[in-house]
Amino acid sequence: MSDLFPAKLRTLGRCFCIITGASRGFGWALAHKVSHLVQPGSVLLLVARSEALLRTLKEELRSFASERELHVHCVAADLSTRDGVNATVAAAKRERALADDVDHVLLVNNAASLGDISGFVSFTDLEQVTSYLSFNVSSALALTAGLLQVFPHAPGRRRTVVNVSSVFALQPLQSWVLYCTAKAARGMMFRVLAQEEPTVKVLSYSPGPMETEMQEEIRRLTGISHRLLPCHEPADKLMKLLLDYDFRSGAHLDFFDV
Repeated sequence: MSDLFPAKLRTLGRCFCIITGASRGFGWALAHKVSHLVQPGSVLLLVARSEALLRTLKEELRSFASERELHVHCVAADLSTRDGVNATVAAAKRERALADDVDHVLLVNNAASLGDISGFVSFTDLEQVTSYLSFNVSSALALTAGLLQVFPHAPGRRRTVVNVSSVFALQPLQSWVLYCTAKAARGMMFRVLAQEEPTVKVLSYSPGPMETEMQEEIRRLTGISHRLLPCHEPADKLMKLLLDYDFRSGAHLDFFDV
């Protein structure tokens, strides 16, 4: 293992961490986990649409963040829009001044949506399809590219990009054409990043079915009910993967297989 990608870390280091979709569910759980694993002077940039929910999360982290000298900042942004992506990149530029000597930049692309789970032939509205892919694919590409420009390669600095994925990035599911297509496209997109940028370590992580609002929507729309994981369990496993740091860049790893 090279010095650039050291194995078996005890912390995430002095980290500048950006989590999208941070205000609830898996993103919320990750924000709590990350806050316990970074060194003093780290920055946590939390991104979501709801300013109220972000304020609540920041308040939950306040006492621990103060104790750990963790700077927590929130960006209320709609990542389906150019303005939302630009606002997030601009916020990272501003906060970078607080953390010029960070040794780890961690981006977790968690924001995503279920979309319409109608049959394939129902999707004749180009604007509907384009809107879904803009949020679930295009924004992740533009945001990741923008943040990698804000934090270019530098000696002694690790850069890690996590794509929160799904088993349906790898296998089709009837009526889920939008969701499967977006997850597959994101998977390939981040595999390309891994090949293009050898100084960036890239992971697509499938956390499995979790107790989230998305799963409530799936149950309402389909009537399908099955055992769901509490969000902290997949979050714990992702943290272990990031601390072990021995995954192959560009790999797709599933909660149930690691």
